[in-house]
Amino acid sequence: MYLKFFFILPALLIFNSCTDKKDSSLTEESTDAITTQDTVAIRKYANTITTEELKNHLEIYASDEFEGRATGTAGQKKAAEYLKQFYISENIASPINDTVYFQDIPASYLPKGTNASENVLAYIEGSEKPEEIVIISAHLDHVGIINGEIYNGADDDGSGTVAILEIAQAFKEAALNGYQPKRSILFLHVTAEEIGLYGSKYYSEHPIFPLENTVADLNIDMIGRVDDKHIDQSDYVYLIGSDRLSDDLHELSEQANKTYFNLELDYTFNDINDENRFYYRSDHYNFAKYNIPVIFYFNGTHADYHKATDTVEKINFSLLQKRAQLVFVTAWQLANQTNRPALNDDVKPLD
Repeated sequence: MYLKFFFILPALLIFNSCTDKKDSSLTEESTDAITTQDTVAIRKYANTITTEELKNHLEIYASDEFEGRATGTAGQKKAAEYLKQFYISENIASPINDTVYFQDIPASYLPKGTNASENVLAYIEGSEKPEEIVIISAHLDHVGIINGEIYNGADDDGSGTVAILEIAQAFKEAALNGYQPKRSILFLHVTAEEIGLYGSKYYSEHPIFPLENTVADLNIDMIGRVDDKHIDQSDYVYLIGSDRLSDDLHELSEQANKTYFNLELDYTFNDINDENRFYYRSDHYNFAKYNIPVIFYFNGTHADYHKATDTVEKINFSLLQKRAQLVFVTAWQLANQTNRPALNDDVKPLD
């Protein structure tokens, strides 16, 4: 997660967050999506997301081999290649063309002294509304090598990255067995988050699919650990932004959790007065500013945040599994319900 604090609150989002929202009762469409889906199938494919596979991926992805994945470095490019080869091996397509999974970002777009980098994209095409896109995002980079120490970023954001791999595999298996999503799902691994959210910014300015067709972004950034507040009750996840633009999305998220997992959904950092400013510090923000509904999944910070001690052996894989499964189920509902989440009545149209 991006360390820098944002001190200027955009006027648009102040307006959106401070005014009255539409009635927060569950809409007919979102209720239908929850109650009429084949819950047995949803549970079956959610359960293909396993602790063993998450661990296997993370032990590679957050290893010294990738040298901390700093944007534009050889280690980061090895990490991007690992993601690409995973999607090829699973026969999960690129939305760019048959062989190109990288969205190249020139050095001129990035901070001075940073080499060119790339986002990694894969997708599963929808069966009924392929032009409408549900994005699941996580950042593939970390902070690299500092004073000779490799910062492997197992939680930040190795956890979100491997969660997407497992989620993508689950959707692919479901599609092969007759449960192709009605909307398309984009698995978006963005680079350059740690130096200023540049990868997601680049995608939002050079989208592969029109932004107006993007239904929502479910952004995963640090979901493998437990913060101090939840030491005694670890079955939780922080959700940020779910109701800022769309109460429909918020209610769908709540209902999906209630139906399948019943994790504690902690909205502490969704407060518009949150002094940490987390809403502005991960990649969902570059979609929210275009009025695309978002949810940011987050475990909170911990003593190893942005330190060389953020390592694989400290990851709670059982909890990582549950959180990844929650994102999967939420994405399933978004991809299959009749209507896309409506924006709240108070959301100011873009100029």
